[in-house]
Amino acid sequence: VKLQQNPGKFDELDMSPGDPKWLDVIERDLHRQFPFHEMFVSRGGHGQQDLFRVLKAYTLYRPEEGYCQAQAPIAAVLLMHMPAEQAFWCLVQICEKYLPGYYSEKLEAIQLDGEILFSLLQKVSPVAHKHLSRQKIDPLLYMTEWFMCAFSRTLPWSSVLRVWDMFFCEGVKIIFRVGLVLLKHALGSPEKVKACQGQYETIERLRSLSPKIMQEAFLVQEVQVLQPDGDP
Repeated sequence: VKLQQNPGKFDELDMSPGDPKWLDVIERDLHRQFPFHEMFVSRGGHGQQDLFRVLKAYTLYRPEEGYCQAQAPIAAVLLMHMPAEQAFWCLVQICEKYLPGYYSEKLEAIQLDGEILFSLLQKVSPVAHKHLSRQKIDPLLYMTEWFMCAFSRTLPWSSVLRVWDMFFCEGVKIIFRVGLVLLKHALGSPEKVKACQGQYETIERLRSLSPKIMQEAFLVQEVQVLQPDGDP
């Protein structure tokens, strides 16, 4: 819809020089996005060029926001499935409609959603909630990359695609449910908690999740049956 409402807008932004403050940062991030994928493997290749174009265009479209590093993997995934102009408008929709405020400088929206996630966890997995409370681990330490990158840097590729399908259909509640499932199965039993005695061990557990709980069939089934009270 945005594309139809704004014919020629992307081309206009694409032709504009851009703010050097953002261009340098974007340029440095290009090679970090899916470096083993054929689209992005070569520095200066068409994938990296399109990624630069999309991210630069966003900084011109929303100069008050500029660029946030977590937007790069989002844009890269989009570019694997559509041309640059469509990827740009999808990125705009994600930033404005699906995850509003996530990429603002103060990250207020992600902080609020971290608190909501932690509150929902008490119902979904009291064991995990109690452990994280006892360890005094701020949700931002484990959920920021999950939510801001929509799990594109966390899950195996087949799981990313399924999660994104559900995310586009049902909205941000899918991001919450995936986070809750991962927390529940990483820290949701006395045996698992016993292996994470300190903050460091707990955070490492959440950064190095078991492949089993990230596997597509298991994860999707768990997300579908999860019904946390107060689902966003």
